[in-house]
Amino acid sequence: MDKKSKIYIAGHSGMVGSAILRILKEQGYQKLILKTSKELDLRRTDKVESFMQEENPEYVFLCAAKVGGIKANLTFPAEFIYDNMMIEANVINASYRCNVKKLLYLGSSCIYPRDCPQPINEEYLLTGRLEATNEPYAIAKIAGIKLCQSYNRQYGSNFISLMPTNLYGINDNFDTENAHVIPALIRKFHEAKIRGLSSAVVWGTGSARREFLYVDDLADACLYLMDNYMSSEIINVGWGEDISVKDLALLVKEVTGYGGDLVFDTSMPDGTPRKLLDISRLDNLGWHAKVKLEDGLKATYRWYRENYKE
Repeated sequence: MDKKSKIYIAGHSGMVGSAILRILKEQGYQKLILKTSKELDLRRTDKVESFMQEENPEYVFLCAAKVGGIKANLTFPAEFIYDNMMIEANVINASYRCNVKKLLYLGSSCIYPRDCPQPINEEYLLTGRLEATNEPYAIAKIAGIKLCQSYNRQYGSNFISLMPTNLYGINDNFDTENAHVIPALIRKFHEAKIRGLSSAVVWGTGSARREFLYVDDLADACLYLMDNYMSSEIINVGWGEDISVKDLALLVKEVTGYGGDLVFDTSMPDGTPRKLLDISRLDNLGWHAKVKLEDGLKATYRWYRENYKE
């Protein structure tokens, strides 16, 4: 990409898309194409086709998706599989039809089997059963990968697929009904502190282990790989270390300044026992994450306090 390239960020108002937008603006990219979900419903094939033909972008960052934590995935499985499959199919097909130079598709680490070896290598895709709590979302994301690979093989497109680990950061979703673990814990502990509650409940046993990546690091990786990665093979993007949910909760407790006790509700699901990505493919390309978990949590909590009313 050069500074005069026309770049479409699908999902620019979300956590990842907004981080990519910030970096592109900081680096002097000016021809940025942006549409909110109200302005353009990416589930509508006709609308997407017309939009892409009119705007004719050269590069596409496909960040738009319906996302959520375990509770949201269990409650809205039909929406998670339908919305995501329609969004990716429409944008990928329209990008091919409009001769987009390159498209970057954001998948998810939940595409990998529930019980595959750790750390998770890209080659483990489709080698076992998925985690039941987010299977519809995972299947939709796998379909997006196969779309990119199939278009590359049949039409010679240049579509790449990134598999980020669990993300967090500014502009995250802190809704108690569908937030991921870090924003859910931040809001829960902050509100418990404000209300003077003696304890706060954490879902699961706390034994599950997760890897986390600050969203600005992912955005930086997206720009780096857009310029430096050309393969149809998926590529993992992560930090390279994991942490137990219990230790994560204790760290968020410290960052938020909550002084109460933590109660682990063992009747609630843990999800996948462990999820740590093998990032050797990315390391070999020369990119490495920079933001440590504690620093990222502090930045995220500051943003939460500045943008959410107590």
